[in-house]
Parts: sequence; C-alpha cells; structure tokens
Amino acid sequence: MRIALAATCIADAMFPQAPRAVVTLLERLGHEVVFPAGQACCGQMHVNTGYLADAVPVVQNHVRTFAPVTDGEWDAVVVPSGSCTGSIRHQQSMVLERAGLHSEARAAAAVAELTYELSELLVDVLGVTDVGAWFPHRVTYHPTCHSLRMLGVGDKPERLLRAVEGLELAPLAEAEGCCGFGGTFSLKNAETSAAMLDDKVATVVDTGAEVLTAGDWSCLMHIGGGLSRGGTGVRPMHLAEILASTRESPVVPGRHGSGRSGATTEVAR
Repeated sequence: MRIALAATCIADAMFPQAPRAVVTLLERLGHEVVFPAGQACCGQMHVNTGYLADAVPVVQNHVRTFAPVTDGEWDAVVVPSGSCTGSIRHQQSMVLERAGLHSEARAAAAVAELTYELSELLVDVLGVTDVGAWFPHRVTYHPTCHSLRMLGVGDKPERLLRAVEGLELAPLAEAEGCCGFGGTFSLKNAETSAAMLDDKVATVVDTGAEVLTAGDWSCLMHIGGGLSRGGTGVRPMHLAEILASTRESPVVPGRHGSGRSGATTEVAR
C-alpha cells in the first residue's frame, strides 16, 4: 500500500520519534510512506475550545492536503494519534458544514473515511497483529480517551503489544480513567487535572512497568511529566516506537531519535 502520514502538530514539534517510528514500521511491513508537505494542524485544538470559525481555514488546509487519498493517489492516511484521528473523523466535516461550505464538508468526510489511527490501520486495514517487533521490557498500556471513546479502537493496541516478542504486558488498574490532560482542560482546570494525573501515575507505578505506552503523545507527555517529577523511572513511549523496535534495530526506552525515516515528501495537489 501507499500510505500518507499525518504527523500531528505535537509530534512534529516535540516528539518526532513517533512519526519516524511509524515510517520505520510500515516500511518494514513492505509499504510505501509519503509525507504531504502542506500538512499542518488538523484543527482539533480550535474546535475543542470553541473557536469553530477560526478552525475553518485550518480544516480546509488539512482536507486540501490529504485530498489525493480520495483520488487513489494513496490508499490510506495514517495518524499516530487517537485524538487527531478523532477530530478528523468527527469534527472536520461538521466545522465546514456549519460554515456553509457544503462541498468542502463532503470532501472532508471522504478524506476521513480513509484516515486511520495507527492500530486501526494495522489491525483493520493491513490485517496484522504480529509486526515482527522485539521489545524485552515490562510495559503497561493507557487507553487514551479519544482513541477509546471517539474511535472505539478497543483492544487493538493491546493485541499488537501482546504479539511483540519479549514484551511483558502489565494490566493497568482503572485503565479507562482519564489522565487529566484534555488539552486546554489541564490549563483551565489545573487543580482537577493534577488530581486526575496523580491517580493515573499511582496506577502506572503499581504495575511495576518499565514503560508506559499509549497511542497519543499528548497524554504520554502529561503522564510522563508526573512520572518524571515523582522520580518513578517509568519511561513514556508511543505505541509506534515499541512496534518499530526489532532485535536488529532495538528502540531503547528513554532514548529518542531511533528509527530511519524514509518517507517520501510530497506536495499534495
């Protein structure tokens, strides 16, 4: 397959190891990955904080950039984030429809139909759970709110993790509880967010895991900050990083920048 990568803002700016790992993983599985150069924010932050009018040009850019997937130039779009995938799938068309841009809203819906969060792409589209990964560490998994509730990814990430050679998957108590990030929620409701974070950190530490993984670096950043400040030694890692790790090219917890990115840069037409 020929797959376009939507890297996401936070990964591009702060955690590029995640989209790099996606490229490494998909290329290892025999697929071609392209990186449309016009991509920017998907508009999630604007929509979630009520700035729907301001979200319109942001959403238009995203739809325009990834529109070639609807013409067959690519087979799918992959996003290493449940929250951004959720926004693309459930918010973008609504934003454009609300602005009276009906044809663009239909285009957004068409792009969304071919856009997948990483675990969805691997399990539902590519039909694989064993991706040939090797990661000899004790790991616990946090199901982020948007991937769990907006996308309904279910146990797909855990199925992928259980198939990783050498990995010990530790169950996380109250796993479906929110970590307290929620984008601007953590700023506007800092005390509540901090209390929720404390609860999540405690359950992660109780697992005895070396690594906390999830499908969103936003939540990993939030929980990882709590784990770091508490001196727990638990390292946050994106699901893609673990799945990209092999015996020949292992990914070491806490050491970023691993994984070769061979994605082709394209300017979407």
